[in-house]
Amino acid sequence: MDLSAANKPLDGMISGRFFLIGYLPTYAAAVFVLILVWAGAPTWLHDGHALSFARAWQTARGLGVGEIVILTVAVTVIAVLFAPLQLAMMRVLEGNWPTALGAGVGRWIQRRRKRRMAAAAELPIGRSQLTADLVQRAGIAGARLRRRYPQPHHLVRPTALGNALSAMEDTAGREYGLDAIVAWPRLYAVLGDNVRAMVDDRRDVLDSAGRMTITAGTMFLAAVVLLWDSAGWLALALVPAAIAAVAYAGAVAAAVAYGEAVNSAFDLHRFDLLDALKMPQPRTRDEERAVNRALCDMWRQGVPMTGDYKVDR
Repeated sequence: MDLSAANKPLDGMISGRFFLIGYLPTYAAAVFVLILVWAGAPTWLHDGHALSFARAWQTARGLGVGEIVILTVAVTVIAVLFAPLQLAMMRVLEGNWPTALGAGVGRWIQRRRKRRMAAAAELPIGRSQLTADLVQRAGIAGARLRRRYPQPHHLVRPTALGNALSAMEDTAGREYGLDAIVAWPRLYAVLGDNVRAMVDDRRDVLDSAGRMTITAGTMFLAAVVLLWDSAGWLALALVPAAIAAVAYAGAVAAAVAYGEAVNSAFDLHRFDLLDALKMPQPRTRDEERAVNRALCDMWRQGVPMTGDYKVDR
């Protein structure tokens, strides 16, 4: 084994994933807030003087090397501190809130949208009403429904992002008897290089868009506080609000793409998982589903399995 490759995942996290997901959004937020502060926000701290972005530019130009280094280190430290909270941030965007904070209302809205999408995917009963264009539109609506919403009604979440990810968890591996939630951590370990790269790239895009949504939303709140007494300048808070909206739409699209990658991983590598577990390969689809259900029951609930291992001779 070449031990020089042992540090590659860490290097990749710091130079690639960490920069894209952690450092870049934090840096953008820090620059935005600093510009407002250097311009004189909030004005009540500066005897009511109006904002001056020329003053902010002069302050930025006057920064010394030591001050720039301190700012860079501070931004890096903040990004590192928030890195472990990435999963929690995504959970917020997925709609894991208490009912008192609107989760019930969000689910009602999403279920209503799901019903409308399901209605668009239905074909008229009368055969004479069917046209090629109508069939194509219904097919597109049906495919969009499967990618964006879970099939069981009780799995619908309060947000579009949560439903796209829930649809992935509901469909990935289902045709093979696999529960994606418990099987995926094990399947990921046996993925081929090409499929793993595709999954990782799409997950990075999803996490990056999610982090930018949270960061831009925080920037919006900070801008409202800083510019509340600055008359027309309060409109600047709409800039991070627009960024948050665009980033969230991107996160939903990225979740759909990530779900397609995970589904492909199950299609292509589910037998590699059985090989890694020293399980004999099934001969029929029914046998495959039975074996996979037994494995998932063991992983999920600790139900013991029976049968022999595959022994290489």
